[in-house]
Amino acid sequence: MLVNVNVKNLALINKVDIFFDEGLNILSGETGAGKSIIIGSILIALGGKIPKDIVRDSEKEALVELVFDVQNEDILKKIEEEGIDVSDGNIIISRKIVNARSTIKINGENITSTKLKKITELLIDIHGQHDHQSLLKKDKQLEILDDFAEKNLFDLKEKLKSEYNTYTLLKKELDEYNIDEDKRLREISFCKFEIEEIDNANLKTGEYDELKSIYQKMASSKSILEKMSEVYDLIAGDGYNSVSDKIGEAYRISQNASNFDEEINGITDSLADLESICEDTKRAIKDYIDSISFDDEECRQNELRLDELNRLINKYDVNKKNEDPVLNVLEYRNEQEEKLNKLENYEMKRKEILSDLEISEAKLSELSNKLTDIRRKSSVELSKNIVKVLEGLNFIDVKFDILFKEKENYTSNGVDEIEFMISTNPGEDVKPLNNVASGGELSRIMLGIKTILAKKDDIDTLIFDEIDTGISGRTAQMVAERLKEISKLHQVICITHLPQITSMANNHYLIEKSVVSGTTETNIIKLDYEQSVEELARMLGGVEITDAVIENAREMKKLANN
Repeated sequence: MLVNVNVKNLALINKVDIFFDEGLNILSGETGAGKSIIIGSILIALGGKIPKDIVRDSEKEALVELVFDVQNEDILKKIEEEGIDVSDGNIIISRKIVNARSTIKINGENITSTKLKKITELLIDIHGQHDHQSLLKKDKQLEILDDFAEKNLFDLKEKLKSEYNTYTLLKKELDEYNIDEDKRLREISFCKFEIEEIDNANLKTGEYDELKSIYQKMASSKSILEKMSEVYDLIAGDGYNSVSDKIGEAYRISQNASNFDEEINGITDSLADLESICEDTKRAIKDYIDSISFDDEECRQNELRLDELNRLINKYDVNKKNEDPVLNVLEYRNEQEEKLNKLENYEMKRKEILSDLEISEAKLSELSNKLTDIRRKSSVELSKNIVKVLEGLNFIDVKFDILFKEKENYTSNGVDEIEFMISTNPGEDVKPLNNVASGGELSRIMLGIKTILAKKDDIDTLIFDEIDTGISGRTAQMVAERLKEISKLHQVICITHLPQITSMANNHYLIEKSVVSGTTETNIIKLDYEQSVEELARMLGGVEITDAVIENAREMKKLANN
């Protein structure tokens, strides 16, 4: 479950540190107090988009940190498979925002958005203010049905997805064979020409870089020769002005002097070393000058070869996968040879693909039909459950059905297209959900579905952001009881403005605004029993809170506890 939310420097929040508990956690407060900021902060930590200008003080770091305590072994195992250490059962998700840049970490490790999504989907489910509108989308309706039947569908859907990938690849390959005879012959001729042109060049990997190096050396050889010859003349030139001659003369003079004073021996030895180094340097310079004395014909052949390679590289180095462009050209040549083989064996290859495609389509049909059968059986059970739960949400005479249609083409999710059908009035036939349900009804239907799915999934924490939109009175009481029911199986965090729901709280938090040093801040306080009664009285009584209102609030709490 979600045990802690720590937010710093976001919107109206300077610093907030909230500790949640099991059961039903209710967040209430005046309109505009900042209730939506709390949910928005949690969404940011889960990888959501960072709204512009949400950072309170752009000069400081903004932070959202969520701490989860996970005891479910299956969930811990799945998280460990993503490379996260969860030996103590704690999952800490943190997102820092500095200078409009953000980093997300789980247990101190940087994490990709894809991996973050995989992990957070195991931990928390958030139902926002407008999420019930997604119920009108057929894809969402199919997703709900599959979630209801998940244990029966998982392996089957994985097989279907794999077979669909095979099927689409075969169709794509078959499309390449849908060419007329003239075009096929032209393609054969073109492939042969390109293969022959590359083969005739006798390409070798690594050759291009080697030739470029030699060419660059040749291009600058004149300047190099002039400079190195000048160096050689300075060290070993004719006469007595060269460095070599002067060092040799200095050595001989020092050697004669050492006959009269042994202390000069050290100097003499150094001069001997200098003479030896000078001789070695002379030979090295001479060898280098000789090595770059290129033959004119050799230079011309090198340039011609480099021109030929550049022409082939410009023409055939289309993928640029490897650092060596010659290797790319050779790979292109092999691809063309493979294409040529297909073109020359056109009919045989086409028949093979058609045969494979027929087999794949048969498997796809079988898997899709199995998927449809399971969905249809599950739809009957889901419909009954939805009717039952909606009756408990003050739908007096409700009918619900799931209409199945078959798509024209296969998809990775089968061939089913479904539509939720409902009737909320006596004597009326069921009609598509988007033609019947109001915003408040959609909100209750979504809550009902969440109630059903909550009994089947392992997600610990469910967040409802103003699930009570558009409802009041007896319906609000029934929604409150439904939330309480869910909270027996899952931790529920709910933002609400209805006293009926608030009275059910196991843990009650007040969100309020205050002015600190001339700046507005949002704070959250966990209320004790008496404080919760007072907040409930505010929600019931409005501006003036009388003793009667207080007693009414206390009675609501008592009834809720019972």
